[in-house]
Amino acid sequence: MTSDDLPIGRRVARWRVRRSMTQQQLADRLRKSKSWVDKVERGARALDRYSVIHEVAEALRIDPEVLLGQQPQRTPVGALDGVDDIRAALARYDTPEATRQTTEEARRQVGHAWLTYQHAHYAQLVRVLPSLLDVVQGVRSPELRVQTYRITSALLVKLGEADLGWLAADRAMAVAGDDPALAATAAVSVGQALRASGCDRLALAATLAAANRIRPQRSPGEWAVGGTLLLQAALAAAGSGEHRRADELTDRAAGVAANLRGYDDEHRTTFGPVVVDLARILLAAQRGDADEAVRRHVCVVRREAWRRLPAEHRGAYLLDAARAYLQLGDLRGAARAMVDADSVAPAEVRCRPLARTLIADVARAKPAPAGVTRLATLVGLTRP
Repeated sequence: MTSDDLPIGRRVARWRVRRSMTQQQLADRLRKSKSWVDKVERGARALDRYSVIHEVAEALRIDPEVLLGQQPQRTPVGALDGVDDIRAALARYDTPEATRQTTEEARRQVGHAWLTYQHAHYAQLVRVLPSLLDVVQGVRSPELRVQTYRITSALLVKLGEADLGWLAADRAMAVAGDDPALAATAAVSVGQALRASGCDRLALAATLAAANRIRPQRSPGEWAVGGTLLLQAALAAAGSGEHRRADELTDRAAGVAANLRGYDDEHRTTFGPVVVDLARILLAAQRGDADEAVRRHVCVVRREAWRRLPAEHRGAYLLDAARAYLQLGDLRGAARAMVDADSVAPAEVRCRPLARTLIADVARAKPAPAGVTRLATLVGLTRP
């Protein structure tokens, strides 16, 4: 079934997930009940008045025609262009002669793409990835192809294209074949994409199975991949309402992190004790314990290990911290976290649909907290 064939309620649900909104958040924006939203998404309540469709579309920041299936969906990334080029590159199964390069040259380009991602230069990465996807098709290196698909998946998930991100992650799994290390790293991307699509139970099954295949004789780098998979599984378990299981998986990841010291992060996981602590904060927020989440957050961001994390990781985490502050009703705390995210990794705030949703929620306050009005203007929610 294509997106144009979907019932309107399914389209509402899909765009709500893309916007990283809960049913309650959408209900609050519409001044409706959560039950009303749930019935609309399930098709139990008809959405047949254009005025109401227009209100729902406005809350989701899309054109009403998109909900009506009357035009192709456009990528929800604001000022970033080029996602359609990435989609076209993923749809190509041949290697253009002009893109054929040596393995070493391809390795250099993949390394540069990783650095671009970790520094949160997403506009540059969107321009680079289509040609890089063509390049790695022509080299005999599953490792480079898996890495490229992983970068592609991670970026697409951030830009609200979870379905396309899942496709890239699935390509990484296919290319990894029987190589256990490559398959494990690809499974991280699968888990991220499935969680972003709202498929937490599928993400839990995929990541936990991959984590359990990591054996003690593996290298420290592969253990780090295993720890990352455990954290992805924990977040998926929490998303499925299995909070006790989420805590157990996080404890397992903490045990892995405690035994890793100064390892070479060849698989680009950034895994370590501070990443486990950040996951505990996100889990506390997911189970509704925003007080604990905020308390832990204040301690973690003062640590040196926090400052050594890549800008992308810190910026993405700060957006999640802003959500925890919003759960507490602390608009100033949420605003502060978003302003901090903008200073650490501007593209996290200015390019991601999630950030736009958070900014819109905070900007409704009268008066809006300091810094949020500027961010709202930067992301196009208000006019300068």
